[in-house]
Amino acid sequence: MQRQISRRTVLRGLGTAVALPWLEKLAPAPVTRGSGSLTGAPIRMAYLYVPNGMHMPDWQPEGDSETDYKIPGILQPVARHRNQMNLLSGLALDGANAHGDGGGDHARSVASFLTGAHPRKTDGKNIANGISVDQVAAKQIGHLTRFPSLELGTEESSQAGRCDSGYSCLYTSNMSWRTSNSPLAKEVDPAAVFNRLFGGPNKQETRAAQNRRDKTRQSILDFIKEDAKQLERQLGVFDRRKMDEYLFAIRNIERRIASSQKLMERETKVPDFPRPKGVPVEYEEHIKLLFDMMVLAFQTDSTRVISFMYTNAGSNRSYRNLGISDGHHHLSHHGGSEDKQNKISQINQYHVKLLGYLLDRLERVDEGGTSLLDNSMLVYGSGIADGNSHRHSNLPIAMFGKGGGTIKTGRHIRSKPGTPLTNLYCSMLERVGAKVESFSDSSGRIDQIGG
Repeated sequence: MQRQISRRTVLRGLGTAVALPWLEKLAPAPVTRGSGSLTGAPIRMAYLYVPNGMHMPDWQPEGDSETDYKIPGILQPVARHRNQMNLLSGLALDGANAHGDGGGDHARSVASFLTGAHPRKTDGKNIANGISVDQVAAKQIGHLTRFPSLELGTEESSQAGRCDSGYSCLYTSNMSWRTSNSPLAKEVDPAAVFNRLFGGPNKQETRAAQNRRDKTRQSILDFIKEDAKQLERQLGVFDRRKMDEYLFAIRNIERRIASSQKLMERETKVPDFPRPKGVPVEYEEHIKLLFDMMVLAFQTDSTRVISFMYTNAGSNRSYRNLGISDGHHHLSHHGGSEDKQNKISQINQYHVKLLGYLLDRLERVDEGGTSLLDNSMLVYGSGIADGNSHRHSNLPIAMFGKGGGTIKTGRHIRSKPGTPLTNLYCSMLERVGAKVESFSDSSGRIDQIGG
């Protein structure tokens, strides 16, 4: 008798659990109760944060038409995804403003980006912020997946210290907040994320399997051979091909993690926010591997909520691969220098180029006639507009994905200046099935994103 195949079927082995992607043979994935998905697939949400603001003249689209506009220079690396993109102008983050607290815009811009709250100025234990939008979603729909949410980044989350004009390093290095005084630390090691995604329920067995793989250079696929063979007998030609592609992708990522050159000691070239020992030396490969983890997590419905930080707030990383030896934060205080602004624009475009890698990967994953990108909502941007002025209004915000068919894309959506960024978050929460009357300082919803 053949076992029933459902979306929750996993391929198991010693300390290993490999969840399945979308297959024709699978029982249809149920739409989350209350979700507005029109495709039958679950809607995923992700938030990607870049530091130090943007070179805004190269961010603003040219043209007054909502649909007939010229894609700005910074976003040219993702121009091929125009039909999956909405640019949103006029949104503001009031929580990042000083409100009498003086300096600390970088700390506030990250701490408030997903919370909308104004963080208490302190470098002690009495931190206070607000719950973040990803965690509002995780609390309501997290029980539907193996992981309520994932928090990722390239630089570690701090637990203490003074980082920005009297603000705790917790504010500068954490974007997701479970409660007003409990940030969720990021995972920065791709290998650790991989092991978490494909580890079994028994922690002791999982550790044993990891040790065995390290010693014998085995793949996790070696541990699930029997389950994979049994599953293959029940699949049609199309599903077998899909499984081959999926398992090949897992093995390819596994090889890249193993073969990438690792930092042998804590990176100290970046003041204040160095990357830890053991992560890939190359920043670009580091990000791409973490983006691959995001795709696998969404593809297997292991989570529907992810946050990602390119770097921590105020990062002064240099981009020597672009021929830029100056620190990013230093350049953002350009003082009108044309040379510095050109370099900032190059860094901005480079970050968007990496985003394009993620969008390409999401678009290639088929979910029964729609792509994984079709069934996602990705917000990309910063809590600072121009880094020189530290302005928190008319933020650089782009959104990608069609939200399960509920979002009309390919547009430049202009909101009334000063519209809370949290209005967008209310619209997103509604689509994933997390019901809220309001969120933080929201004053409504961004109804224009609707299809």
